[in-house]
Amino acid sequence: MEKKQVCIGVAGAGRATELHMNALKRFCEFPVRFKRIIARRREQVEKMKERFGFEIASFDFNDLLNDPEIDIIDVCTPPYVHEQMVEQALAAGKHVICEKPLTGYFGKKGDVEPIGVTVSKVEMYRQTLEVLEHMKKVVDKSDKKFMYAENFIYAPAIVKAAEIIQSKKSRILFAKGEESLKGSSSPVAGEWNRTGGGTFIRTGAHPLSAILWLKQQEAKAHHKEIHVKSVLADMTRITPTLSEYEHRHIAARPYDVEDIGTVILTFTDGSKAVIMANDTLLGGSKNYVQLYCNDAAINCNLTMADMMETYFLDEDGLGDVEISEMLPSKTGWNKPFLLDEIMRGYTDEMADFMECALYNRHPKSDFKMAYDTTKIIYAAYMSAEQGKVIDLL
Repeated sequence: MEKKQVCIGVAGAGRATELHMNALKRFCEFPVRFKRIIARRREQVEKMKERFGFEIASFDFNDLLNDPEIDIIDVCTPPYVHEQMVEQALAAGKHVICEKPLTGYFGKKGDVEPIGVTVSKVEMYRQTLEVLEHMKKVVDKSDKKFMYAENFIYAPAIVKAAEIIQSKKSRILFAKGEESLKGSSSPVAGEWNRTGGGTFIRTGAHPLSAILWLKQQEAKAHHKEIHVKSVLADMTRITPTLSEYEHRHIAARPYDVEDIGTVILTFTDGSKAVIMANDTLLGGSKNYVQLYCNDAAINCNLTMADMMETYFLDEDGLGDVEISEMLPSKTGWNKPFLLDEIMRGYTDEMADFMECALYNRHPKSDFKMAYDTTKIIYAAYMSAEQGKVIDLL
């Protein structure tokens, strides 16, 4: 049987688009047609068009909606426009890939700026839940696929951990996950009204979703349900206390968002998890999930991996050679990213999404994962503000 072609359109031309398209270029099981990319800045969208071979570049989201050939719209824009774009894309009869986070609180008329300081996290939590419920109705009503771009769920190490847990019927007694780096390359990462939060929603969402998914796999192995019972969190902004000289190596510039976040989850089976996210880590990005089980210990290191080490005295000839994410220098000892799109799950993620659209399958990373992750993140923000445990059940 001849394989069909998937025609894709992309909204956004930043880092998420780069990661998704790199992953699709590595996946060759069936042809993907790169039809159209849209973004606001001409230089950025033209660069991505040429780099990945899109047929058309333009500046209006309606161009994606009105193109009858496009099967899937990949929403890689800043989070504050996700809700609108997802709803419009589904209404236009397109499958949707939505970059994380699904949504959040980005301000309402009458809010006093900066909203990350002036607006109660209780109110943010309440209104975010309303948005989530609205989006759930939109997704449930549509006959098209909603696919949540959480790459950690597809990372080989996380997938292997799930296989072990299911085969041994292990109990995850304690889990720890972290994604930390020296800040974001996004110019709006420090503004709550664009991102819906700081380092925890931007990077902590990854290990959070991975741990939620692994607990789901444990629950399936034991034929029971496991949910998050409560959340306790601590958030702060530490980098504004630095002098300009002290700040010189850290990219984080938080205006009204956190640059350090730690969250403790308690599950209904009594187990615990700790998720950490920091914009204060030098030396490259740190991505891991660790599981303390009743019959196993499992460490999943997504970065930095130990497959290769390099030592350079200078950077001559290395201008276009990617060594690692968020490294200010390639000199000295480093652990280069190898097959990064595969190791961090992007390739299998995009393969799953293409196959879901082609063969009418349900995605492994779905709306429920997007909903649960977002709800827990905002419960964590409320917990940090109030200094107490937030019960979710």
